Amino acid sequence: MSTISDPVSAPPARAAQAGYRTLWRWHFYAGLFVMPLLLVLAITGTIYCFQPQIEPLLYPHRLVVAPAATPRLPVDTLLARARAALPPDARALRAHVESNPARSAEFVFALPGGANESVYVNPYDGAVLGTLDVDRRFMQVDRMLHRKLLLGKPGELLMELAACWTLVMLATGIALWWPGAGTSWRAALLPRFDARGRPFWKSVHASVGIWLAVGALAFVLSGLPWTGSWGKQFKALATRASLGAPRGAWGGGLALKSALPGAPAVAAAAAASGATANPPASHADHQDHSAEHARHDMASMPGMVMDDMPLPLVPWAVGAVPVPHSADAPGAPHHWTLAQVVAQMRDLRVRDGYDIVLPATADGVYTVSYFPPDPKAERTVYIDQYSGAVLRDIRYEDYGAVSKGISYGTSLHMGRYFGLANQLICAAISLGLGALAVTGFVMWWMRRPARATGASILAAPSRERAAPPLRAWKTGLVLLGIVFPLMGATLVAVWLFDRAAFRRA
Repeated sequence: MSTISDPVSAPPARAAQAGYRTLWRWHFYAGLFVMPLLLVLAITGTIYCFQPQIEPLLYPHRLVVAPAATPRLPVDTLLARARAALPPDARALRAHVESNPARSAEFVFALPGGANESVYVNPYDGAVLGTLDVDRRFMQVDRMLHRKLLLGKPGELLMELAACWTLVMLATGIALWWPGAGTSWRAALLPRFDARGRPFWKSVHASVGIWLAVGALAFVLSGLPWTGSWGKQFKALATRASLGAPRGAWGGGLALKSALPGAPAVAAAAAASGATANPPASHADHQDHSAEHARHDMASMPGMVMDDMPLPLVPWAVGAVPVPHSADAPGAPHHWTLAQVVAQMRDLRVRDGYDIVLPATADGVYTVSYFPPDPKAERTVYIDQYSGAVLRDIRYEDYGAVSKGISYGTSLHMGRYFGLANQLICAAISLGLGALAVTGFVMWWMRRPARATGASILAAPSRERAAPPLRAWKTGLVLLGIVFPLMGATLVAVWLFDRAAFRRA
């Protein structure tokens, strides 16, 4: 079920069953590793589920404005106000478009020192309300704790291992809990509130664990595709099998790039995508805007993919899609403005809650990422920065079968799909997993030897007198190690440690 524990008290006949102590021993090792990480996942996951409610309370003077009867200022004017509040060499990265009349406009800039800064502007009078460091924003810190413990790649691999070991923990916990002869289902499903000491904690641990087992399994499986090692490999495999990324994402399709107005490439791109290129407009007042784009050098470099873009989140299906780029092109006298991009997205029926990455180079494109609670509405749109031609519009219908399933799993995992009820269910599962960690620790503490040294201080369950066959379990562990190679390596390491440290037991 979860952490360092022994199973619910069982009849002697059941406890003597071949393989029972072996399963208990693996449940113990899984819990030993997962327990501290499970607490981190439970707390940070619960907090992140309520991001929409928490952030306006944390930053009310930046995020919240009083709705006004006057029209909102043009988005290009708001961007200029935000840029004026930062050093001259700050580079505009992206804009967040929000139609909520009580929310401010947000723009993200790259500062000379390497940090990214969000600037918040009142959309009615253009007043700059304040700034926030993107990486030090509370929810971003919480998310990085959840994903990688703020330890970079090593932390990311550690959390991936914790997720994989949770599968072992759940499987062995269910097997240990399963009612045997002389045990009723009612007694197995409900805690023994009349018990005291370890029997009480064991009954609570087992009952809570089995009620949460399905939700915990869904949590693990929906989170694994986002991990930094296995998740990326799985995404590449799904793409090669035409089950993950949208069709044509890896070549053979339209070359995504901006080109000079009137160049054949733009007309060909528009025809190939089925989009109608909007006629270039005269924007003499945006000459310096073009020069600003030419100084950008980080968001459209060759070899980058959507996951590398300065975006808070992108749909899983497009994360490995290459970022548009082409050979250097000379500057052009006209630019498609941010306001025109917003108008285009409104015509495409995307009006709220999306991000626009500004072109970083002379041949870059506007990249629009819409990642709403309903996966069927996800959109990724590339727009030529000179002509406004829609070079590509990736929708849910373009995803492979695997990506469609993962999109729904992600929305449910984050508590976004069906509103507050989804948030509450996710919070209950997360906190329940934290409770399993606590009760597992309490049981281990009560069961450990008063005086122990060396390996015996772990108080691991004793081995079977005779090695049980457990062919199905061994096959399952082998398959788990093949599917998750990093997990397989640690399974072997734990087995070797157990044989070496407890050889005399």
